[in-house]
Amino acid sequence: MRNGYVWWIVGLIMLLLDFYVYQAVKTVSQNASNQTKIIVFYSYWIVSALTLTCLLSLPYITALQTNKIFRNYIFAILLGLFFAKLIGSVFFLVDDFRRLILFVINKIRFSNPDLSISTGNEISRSTFISWLGLALGGTLFGTLLWGFSNKYKYEIRRIALSFPNLPNSFKGLKVIHISDIHSGSFNDKVAVQRGVDMILKEKPDLILFTGDLVNDRHEEMFDYKEIFSRLNAPMGVFSTLGNHDYGDYTSWPSEMAKKQNLENLKQLQKAMGWRLLMNEHVVFERNGEKIALLGIENFGAKGRFPKYGRMQDAYPGTEKISFKILMSHDPSHWDYQVKKEYKDIDLMLSGHTHGMQFGLENPYFKWSPVQWMYKQWAGLYEDGKQKLYVNRGFGFIGYPGRVGIMPEITVLELI
Repeated sequence: MRNGYVWWIVGLIMLLLDFYVYQAVKTVSQNASNQTKIIVFYSYWIVSALTLTCLLSLPYITALQTNKIFRNYIFAILLGLFFAKLIGSVFFLVDDFRRLILFVINKIRFSNPDLSISTGNEISRSTFISWLGLALGGTLFGTLLWGFSNKYKYEIRRIALSFPNLPNSFKGLKVIHISDIHSGSFNDKVAVQRGVDMILKEKPDLILFTGDLVNDRHEEMFDYKEIFSRLNAPMGVFSTLGNHDYGDYTSWPSEMAKKQNLENLKQLQKAMGWRLLMNEHVVFERNGEKIALLGIENFGAKGRFPKYGRMQDAYPGTEKISFKILMSHDPSHWDYQVKKEYKDIDLMLSGHTHGMQFGLENPYFKWSPVQWMYKQWAGLYEDGKQKLYVNRGFGFIGYPGRVGIMPEITVLELI
C-alpha cells in the first residue's frame, strides 16, 4: 500500500512512547501490591496493543471506504492518546534529566545524599513528577473524549459593528454569518436542524455563508439539503466556496469527475435558494443609498491552500459605493491582499480555521494552537477603519468534537 511504511514508522514511535510511559506507570505503582502491579501491567499493555492494532489498520480501513465518521472517531482517539502520552513524556524526560544531573554531580563530588529515593510514606520527586505527567496527559485525553459531546452545541455570538460611512438606510442591518458547515462530518440531523432553527429565530435581514459546505463531495449534502434550504432572509442567502468545496482532498477517477462534482455543488446551492458568488458582487439599494457585497472563491495565503479567488473580477463596479462587505473563506487573505490593495473594503467575513475546534476562551483571554499559523483565527479584528470577522465554524472536520471553541452562529448588527 502506498505510503504504508509511514504508518509503520508512526506505529514504532507509538510503541517507543508506550515503553517510556510505562516506566512512569511502574514508578507510581512501585508501592502497590503484587496483584495490583499485575493488573496494571496487563491493563496497560492490552490497551497499548489495541491502540497499535487500530493505528496500523487505519490505512486499510480508509482504503476500504468504510464509514468516514467511524474512522474519524478512531483517529481522534488515537491522536488523543498520542498527545496524552507525549505530554506525559515531557514531564518524565524532565525528571530523567534532573536525575542525570544529580548523578553527574554525585560522581564529581563522590557523594550526594539528596540523590537517595525517599522511603516510607514520603513521595519522591520522581514519583510526584510521574504522577503529574500522567495526570496532565490523562486530563488531555479525557477532555478530547468529552469534546465529542460539544460538536452540535451551537453558540450565538452577537457583535455590534460601527461604521461611520454606513448609509443611514442600512443602519441596524442584521446579518447572520455562518461558515464551514462540512456536511460530510454530520451524523445527527436533529441536532443540525436545531442549529438552523436558531438562525431562523433571529430573523436576519441577510444570511452570509463563507465556504466549506462539504468535506469533499457534493453528495454529502443530500441528507441535509432540505434542512439548509429552510434558510431565508429578506435580502437573501449568499455564499462563497471554501478550500474543501473543490474536492482537492480526495481521489477522483478523472479530472472531469472532479470538475463535475464542483458543478453539481454549485447547482445544489442554487436549488437550495442560495446565491453563490464566484468572484463577483451584488449591490443592495434602499432609498437611493447603496452597499455592495463581494464574494470570491477560496484564496489562501498559508500553506498549500489554493488561490482561486480573483478580487480583480469581483471589485470592479463597486468603486463608487461607499460601503463594502467581502466574503472570503480564508482569513489570511485579509493581510495578504485586502488591507494592502483594497483599503475601502469595510468588513471582511471569513471562516476556515474552526478555531482548531480546540482552545480556551473567556472575556479576557483567547488561545488555540491554530494561532501559531493564523494571526486572525476567531472573532473580530480591526486595522484602521477596516474590520475582519472570523467565524469559528458551524460544523467540524477531522476531530468529531470541540473543546473550548464551540460551533458558532454570528449575529452582526451594523450601526
